[in-house]
Amino acid sequence: MTAAPSDSVTPRRPILAGQTVVVIGASSGIGLETARQVRADGGRLVLVGRNPERLQRAADALHPLSTAAFDATDTDRLQQFFQGLPGPVDHVMVTAGSPSYRPLSGMDLEDARREFGQRLALTLGVALYSRDKVRAGGTLLFMGGTGGRRPGVGMSITSALTAALPALTANLALELAPIRVNLIAAGFVDTPLSASLLGDQLDARREELRSTLPIRRVVGPADVAALAVHLMCNDALTGGTYDIDGGQQLLSH
Repeated sequence: MTAAPSDSVTPRRPILAGQTVVVIGASSGIGLETARQVRADGGRLVLVGRNPERLQRAADALHPLSTAAFDATDTDRLQQFFQGLPGPVDHVMVTAGSPSYRPLSGMDLEDARREFGQRLALTLGVALYSRDKVRAGGTLLFMGGTGGRRPGVGMSITSALTAALPALTANLALELAPIRVNLIAAGFVDTPLSASLLGDQLDARREELRSTLPIRRVVGPADVAALAVHLMCNDALTGGTYDIDGGQQLLSH
């Protein structure tokens, strides 16, 4: 005799239960949405953001273990932050920073040097200062982009970083093993940062993407956050660059 099937379903254990995730750039956009998804999946949070007011609003909603308000490009403060963590963490995600679009005709060399150097220094600084705080098999997860793969006026700095970050990620994955290191390369994502960059052109850009992207919709922060959580949980993945652009790179223009 076979037993009658049960109508009950065993609840899924939250995939990040018991794990601690540091999100640098957690007060808005992709960082905030990733923090939300981490919390929903049972993870504990340490939130870092530059703007104290926005960071406090995020903390009020997500109830992290702790918060820290500082500019992550300040390498001394970044080092102090990791040294001050009370115990080991499982994952660190970095979304801080914004793309730089500067045509050569209007470029200030010192500004360009600072923007390029700060982005690389932030990536290296997180790797350097967190390596004794992240557990074996945990993750460092960085954000890059896909837009700079296509040359264009004003894209020099962004294109250089687009090429440099995957190579840096792969090397860090070897040097920091068994800590895993991965890079998310996003196309256009509908965030407050995108809104600030595009201004009154934002709605037109959204409509263009809805009509031309193979997925027929605009990529949002929740899409990127879902990929981030997957990269945290899949311990077979390291040293890779993972594109998320809705097929934007497949278009001819």
